[in-house]
Amino acid sequence: MRYYIADLKNYVGQKVELKGWAYNTRSSGKVKFLELRDGTGIVSCVYFRGECEEKAFEIFEQVTQETSLKVVGTVRKHPKHENVFEIGAESIEILGKAENYPISPKDHGTDFLMENRHLWIRSKRQHAILRVRAEIVSAIRDFFDGRGFTLTDAPIFTPSACEGTSNLFETKYFDEKMYLSQSGQLYMEATAAALGKVYCFGPTFRAEKSKTRRHLIEFWMVEPEVAFNDMYDNMELAEQFVEYIVQRTLKNRADELKALERDLSKLEVIKGPFPRLHYKEAAEMVKKENPDFVIGDDFGGTDETIVSSKFDKPVFVHHYPQAVKAFYMKEDPKEPGYAMGCDLLATEGYGEIIGGGQREESIEKLLTKIKEHNLNEKDFQWYLDIRRFGSFPHSGFGLGVERTVAWVCGLPHVRETIPFPRLYGRSYP
Repeated sequence: MRYYIADLKNYVGQKVELKGWAYNTRSSGKVKFLELRDGTGIVSCVYFRGECEEKAFEIFEQVTQETSLKVVGTVRKHPKHENVFEIGAESIEILGKAENYPISPKDHGTDFLMENRHLWIRSKRQHAILRVRAEIVSAIRDFFDGRGFTLTDAPIFTPSACEGTSNLFETKYFDEKMYLSQSGQLYMEATAAALGKVYCFGPTFRAEKSKTRRHLIEFWMVEPEVAFNDMYDNMELAEQFVEYIVQRTLKNRADELKALERDLSKLEVIKGPFPRLHYKEAAEMVKKENPDFVIGDDFGGTDETIVSSKFDKPVFVHHYPQAVKAFYMKEDPKEPGYAMGCDLLATEGYGEIIGGGQREESIEKLLTKIKEHNLNEKDFQWYLDIRRFGSFPHSGFGLGVERTVAWVCGLPHVRETIPFPRLYGRSYP
């Protein structure tokens, strides 16, 4: 039977065999302490001379950081800490010795850690972040699966782009020119016409030469699309969604968030309703603190921070100027010049985590927009078919997983939110 550290509470008083890696070691006279990790947790293994095998002390001295081991001992409650367990160890066996492990407890620079990312992810901090990420990913799927949505993933190779090709990776697809997808949204519009409520969830790619704390070249995005939803329905769905994933993560990953020294009170209040601002209101807020901002322009990261800093909950900004939005965004017939789109800005300066809105359902208007954006109409014939054959109002949004993880964990940069980040100027390991 295989035993794991996370399950030791079920085996108090029983002898178990654990396999894992040496996280730390220390000695104190006739007793030696090994911190063993196995991916599910870390446990202290205590070796007393006279209570363990004689050769255990000799083998213990050969153990280096990250050496893989087999440990046999009895599970017992920790003498000082409630709900903490330790191993009264009897034996130790080296399975794979680690020589000169490069990441020690001392401080290392970011470049060094990123160069050794494949090893850095073994640390307590990175372990906690990746556990939170896994919880958020699971929550995303459960939210939509539990509300009647159908997962209909979009292709990664696309013959055209949602918003032009300037920030896309071009690649050869046999004798054709293709692009790595920046969004599955257009395809979700097609599957929404078939299934009503759909979402895709997968990697997306943007060839932006940006080195900000919010940018990755490859990132994961979830994109729901709902037939017959308008912009206001869309904001309601996004609000319920963000509340769900934050509160579930708080419930299930409080220990990891505490290990990251996250202020949980900042997350406990993330419950609907969220504030909603028209672009005009938000732009006036920005202008007061950033006089160089031109009303009518899209918001940059600094501008988003100004707006979101006014609230302790995420804030929706809706009705951006049509000129700064994509060709498929519906123009509000009651407010010409403004799009029925909405962004959700996270608290504490983390900026946009959701972007979306209502799509243009008129084929005539969509054709005009395609021409205005200098896009090739031929590339979008299949997309126009969605309007030709039973057009319908519909809305959706995209949530970036890495930005959400950074916000929930309180991280200063998105590079720690994914196991192997792809950044401008960095593709190793």
